[in-house]
Amino acid sequence: MNDRARPEDDTEPWMPSRPAPTARATRTVAVAALLLAAAIACGGGPGDGRTAAVAPQSPAWDRIGTLSVHTPQGPRACTASVVQSPRRNLLVTAAHCVQNHRIGLLDGLVFTPGYRNGFSPYGSWPVKSVTVDPRWSADADPEYDVAFVTVGPRGGLQVEDAVGGNPLGTDQGFGLAVSVTGYPNEGDEPITCSGVTASQSPTQERFDCAGYTDGTSGSPWLTTNGRVIGVIGGYQEGGETPATSYSITFDERVTELFRQAVT
Repeated sequence: MNDRARPEDDTEPWMPSRPAPTARATRTVAVAALLLAAAIACGGGPGDGRTAAVAPQSPAWDRIGTLSVHTPQGPRACTASVVQSPRRNLLVTAAHCVQNHRIGLLDGLVFTPGYRNGFSPYGSWPVKSVTVDPRWSADADPEYDVAFVTVGPRGGLQVEDAVGGNPLGTDQGFGLAVSVTGYPNEGDEPITCSGVTASQSPTQERFDCAGYTDGTSGSPWLTTNGRVIGVIGGYQEGGETPATSYSITFDERVTELFRQAVT
């Protein structure tokens, strides 16, 4: 079974990504330049056999990090990223990364931005609260598979003060050029690939590029102007194969959830 949200060490509690047995449970200019480099590395349009490559090392990618249990080297659950918010302490990820019906909220999570090869340049930030839609809490409705997560300060700084944050983008439509960046459990560096979003349904979108395996749930979908318009999750809790990923469409559902998270 492939499971994007499963931690590496089964001795700790983990959150299965799917109920189905076959499912796999800086600045705008700098971001745009990195997206272009990733597009060159990954090749052409969706469905052409592209595979994600290791993300370039840059402060722009350090807004993305791992969600793991207790420590950066603890069992890894998912990927998350920093979004701009009034209190400068907010992450976005998939709801199934932080809550499931079997064990409820996953305790002891820490966010480690910019993690690479055992090195945590900004340290780890403890998860303090989680905001998910009640329809996810009640029924694990894939139409609401997104979560906002607040993290505590470190050394007197909020996480956005340390690494910056990407603006949230809603009501952007389909057919957008994006990069998708996240942390597979089998690797110690983030991977990235660029392509164009497509409609899976009026409220779900897809992205085609291979390599998005266990641990990449919650990976942000960044446009060329640095806005987060999706995270791996939603339909099939992110996808049944590593070559196709899904996200709920970031629309009024996400706008309202963001408002709840920051009030």
